[in-house]
Amino acid sequence: MKKFNFRKVLDGLTASSPGGSSGGGSGGGSGAGGGSVHPGGTAGAAGTPRDEIQETLTSDYFQICKTVRHGFPYLPTALAFDPVQKILAIGTRTGAIRILGRPGVDCYCQHESGAAVLQLQFLINEGALVSASADDALHLWNLRQKRPAILHSLKFNRERITYCHLPFQSKWLYVGTERGNTHVVNIESFILSGYVIMWNKAIELSTKTHPGPVVHLSDSPRDEGKLLIGYENGTVVLWDLRSKRADLRAYYDEAIHSVAWHHEGKQFMCSHSDGSLTLWNLKSPNRPFQTTIPHGKIQRDGKKPESCKPILKVEYKTCKNSEPFVIFSGGLSYDKACRRPSLTIMHGKAITVLEMDHPIVDFLTLCETPYPNEFQEPYAVVVLLEKDLIVVDLTQSNFPIFENPYPIDIHESPVTCTEYFADCPPDLIPVLYSVGAKHKKQGYSNKEWPISGGAWNLGAQTYPEIIITGHADGSVKFWDASAITLQMLYKLKTSKVFEKQKLGEGKATAEIVEEDPFAVQMMYWCPESRIFCVAGVSAYVVVYRFSKHEVNTEIASLEVRLQYEVEDIITPEPEIIPPFPDASSQLPSLKSLSGSTNTVACEGTMKDSIPCLSVKTRPVRMPPGYQADLVIQLVWVDGEPPQQITSLAVNSAYGLVAFGNCNGLAVVDFMQKTVLLSMGTLDLYGSSDPYQRQPRSPRKSKQFAAGLTELSDSPVSLELERCKSPTSDHVNGHCTSPTSQSCSSGKRLSSADVSKANRRGPGRPPFRKAQSAACMEISLPVTTEENRENSFSRSRSSSVSSIDRDSKEAITALYFMESFARKNDSTVSPCLWVGTGLGMVLILSLNLPASDDLRQSEPVMVSPSGKILTLKGAVLTFACLDCVGTLTHPPYEVWRDPHSADDGEKTRKRKLVMHSPSSSQDMGDHQFAVVCSEKQAKVFSLPSQTCLYVHNITETSFLLRADVVALCNSVCLACFCANGHIMTLSLPSLRPLLDINYLPVTDMRIARTFCFTNEGQALYLSSPTEIQRLTYSQEMCDNLQDMLGDLFTPVETPEAQNRGFLKGLFGGSGQAFDREELFGEATAGKASRSLAQHIPGSGGIEGVRGAAGGVIGDLTRARIALDERGQKLGELDEKTASMMASAEAFSKHAHEVMLKYKDKKWYQF
Repeated sequence: MKKFNFRKVLDGLTASSPGGSSGGGSGGGSGAGGGSVHPGGTAGAAGTPRDEIQETLTSDYFQICKTVRHGFPYLPTALAFDPVQKILAIGTRTGAIRILGRPGVDCYCQHESGAAVLQLQFLINEGALVSASADDALHLWNLRQKRPAILHSLKFNRERITYCHLPFQSKWLYVGTERGNTHVVNIESFILSGYVIMWNKAIELSTKTHPGPVVHLSDSPRDEGKLLIGYENGTVVLWDLRSKRADLRAYYDEAIHSVAWHHEGKQFMCSHSDGSLTLWNLKSPNRPFQTTIPHGKIQRDGKKPESCKPILKVEYKTCKNSEPFVIFSGGLSYDKACRRPSLTIMHGKAITVLEMDHPIVDFLTLCETPYPNEFQEPYAVVVLLEKDLIVVDLTQSNFPIFENPYPIDIHESPVTCTEYFADCPPDLIPVLYSVGAKHKKQGYSNKEWPISGGAWNLGAQTYPEIIITGHADGSVKFWDASAITLQMLYKLKTSKVFEKQKLGEGKATAEIVEEDPFAVQMMYWCPESRIFCVAGVSAYVVVYRFSKHEVNTEIASLEVRLQYEVEDIITPEPEIIPPFPDASSQLPSLKSLSGSTNTVACEGTMKDSIPCLSVKTRPVRMPPGYQADLVIQLVWVDGEPPQQITSLAVNSAYGLVAFGNCNGLAVVDFMQKTVLLSMGTLDLYGSSDPYQRQPRSPRKSKQFAAGLTELSDSPVSLELERCKSPTSDHVNGHCTSPTSQSCSSGKRLSSADVSKANRRGPGRPPFRKAQSAACMEISLPVTTEENRENSFSRSRSSSVSSIDRDSKEAITALYFMESFARKNDSTVSPCLWVGTGLGMVLILSLNLPASDDLRQSEPVMVSPSGKILTLKGAVLTFACLDCVGTLTHPPYEVWRDPHSADDGEKTRKRKLVMHSPSSSQDMGDHQFAVVCSEKQAKVFSLPSQTCLYVHNITETSFLLRADVVALCNSVCLACFCANGHIMTLSLPSLRPLLDINYLPVTDMRIARTFCFTNEGQALYLSSPTEIQRLTYSQEMCDNLQDMLGDLFTPVETPEAQNRGFLKGLFGGSGQAFDREELFGEATAGKASRSLAQHIPGSGGIEGVRGAAGGVIGDLTRARIALDERGQKLGELDEKTASMMASAEAFSKHAHEVMLKYKDKKWYQF
């Protein structure tokens, strides 16, 4: 029987309730409670169809969970490799572990404590991993499930962990501590053995100083009963575990960093802090058998070579048919200060130094065998750098690196913005890959990528997904993100349209950004028409078209003046400023406004009509892919720099691009390469401006001195903060001020006033570095009370809204669509919807030439319709639904190659798709416009422009991102709030369907990169180097287990080589070493309870939680239960076998005793 859902009944009542009396415009919200649906106004003709729309989405369709994390692990600290399973684990400073196998097998897990990972150790071929963390805890992770979970933890209370070692096929883990003691932990039960090697027993009694922390532990390859302990001060002890005494002690006067055995177990090598390597022979431990300083200069007078930087790690690997490999990191001479971090490979007499781009964190040599007492046969070295992962091929003499199949170069240049497209046209991925594959680098190893463990299948989800990332260096990367993987398709360098900046010219030119002048600020992509548009930090827009052919062509460019206020232009004849309706003069300024290319002469240091960057004037070779069609640059106006772009929209069917900033709006025809409109926001209103702004009096520049770079509480400085670098204060392309999302409004100065300090005009701070989305700090104003609760919330307090009424109004949202521009329209026509920082919505009517033939010659007319709709807070997004509630996509032009060879009459004709295929050709007599601002969402009926529904989303916080998305053949509004909540609302009735406190926005990076897409998917940059994807769809949560890769696959452990009779007789210890007997409770006793505390983990439960709900969840639980049962049965089997073996041994021993004493008399005993 189905469970009765009271919430659904309420939903149904609300959706079908008749129009009430609470009116549309202001939309009476319901206070801090978040506000529910308010049917408003008498809907008139629109009232009837509202009841007909059957909304299919309910709260059961929604569920939030993280799906996968891509990119390089942020701040890595540790590395481990399972040579049988062939999987790699990386630990980080934030307590995260990433486990990587074959491409597609990529798992992220996190220690709850968030403590840094010190060391990782695989239980080789067991499907488990031990991690040691900086809070002195050991954790055992179960990798036999798709989402690894902790089975056991052991927290040390009195000692700090410094080094761990787990011998191959052993269940006893050796743990070295800062005090110099060595403890033993049982891996199965995670209980500390009573067996301890105390530091004072290990060193000689005559030694008076403490040997320092344990820096190395390893058992002898020749005899498992001997443990080699390395202490920081240079002491090495070979401890006999059976007799509990030191077999050998070696002393060296330089600190030890690492130790490595020769596979025969007769020699070991140490690396030291003076850049030396010492080789020790067990037979003569008094002094090193050999000492070398590989990078030290040999002194002429025969003295010891000069000391070098410390060798942090050394590995000593033997080969059957060649000289051994000695591989180490560090050890370079001090005189080469500028030398990059290096890995040195010594093979025989050849020394190869591999220079790295980033500091080396750790490295591991991959060998053919997991057994330490066999020839190691190394074939590759995995090098973990601070910002990269490199694998070097040792089988070729020139040591090439392998081509990395993982998407770990997301952060190659810091990410500044992201866009995500699910369910896009299927032909796009192969097309982008084909143009991107031509830029592949040469010189990689021809061998297969060696980290090839795990298993991965496509899963049920097969629609194409593309992620686009914009970067600080102006590059844009397109990624194939289908089926929760990530693979780079194509890279576009937008900086190539501009001349290179010459060093030292920065001060003299018109730059407004000190560093990263090409940083990508916003992107707009139409997948169907393949038009791509980029807005850069230096106030420019580039329109790109896609072509499969290479061309050599000049880049078309336009310059646009966007000026805001006219009150400061003090002129004796104010009457010459023409009124607004005259479309010929689009700005009430005395200078020409069209995209003029002539540069007005500058007087003194006053810059005017100069763009920030210079576009290449010569013909440019453009490879296949995205080719620049038009560059539009905003220019300096009367010594004031252009303000950064806050909104961007393109439409291929209309051939128009629109963009706005805190000064105003520009509309450009990119087919005819002309500026149609460049107008201050104020002038867009004409006479219907809802805010009666007064002309401002010129203000003294000294008032602006305070708070240019720091945030103080004065309203003036708040206002100034709003127009800093794109990546510091503009959240998601709109300014983040408490009242108006407006930018600072400096005044025009005469050239005499322009001093060196304020050359950019008062209140125009010089832009800081275009910080990447990865390194933004929050500089949003907060009140004292809110600061305690949440550093990211802000209020629209009356004190701030009473700033002089001169604050500018930024254009924060733009949307082209077929709509009803005016109340009395009977048919839809091309429109541009404009949303501002003050919550105003304006509709501009676009008059396009009637036929396609006239499109290139006839002008396009843009005219405001005069109607204004209002919301609370800055407008974020628009969408349009038809009369049955289906999402209407804006019209687009079907892609055709602009440089196609067969350029006949047929191909030249543009093919336009005016309405989305899902809706009928007859659009009906009305439609719904969905508008969402930072504070509320409204649905208007068009053409009547009545507000049908309003929902106050948040009172105390504000939205960072809102998108209208398709899900389960329906549509909803998805919102991400600054207080960390993710919400979805039904359309058109705006019923709340989901509201989950997902994550608090701890920094600006998340705010700038969060985006929703169709099919219940979303992403954001979780760290400067990683993309976190999540789903808000219940269906995807249910299917997630099937989509994730398996980390553990059944693989036979390779057999040990036959050692031969003589070698077995003379080479090693005669008797087998029984650790159980030595470390078990019966012999060693119990460890002190206060030393360490055992904490049981969540084990397999975590894996179930990921797939909770639905049949899949039940299956997963059953599968995990079976796995665990199989595991227990296996363990039981092993225990039975060991009991049988010990019983047999006991019986044999008893029989021998009986034989020995059979014929003896009692007095002979």
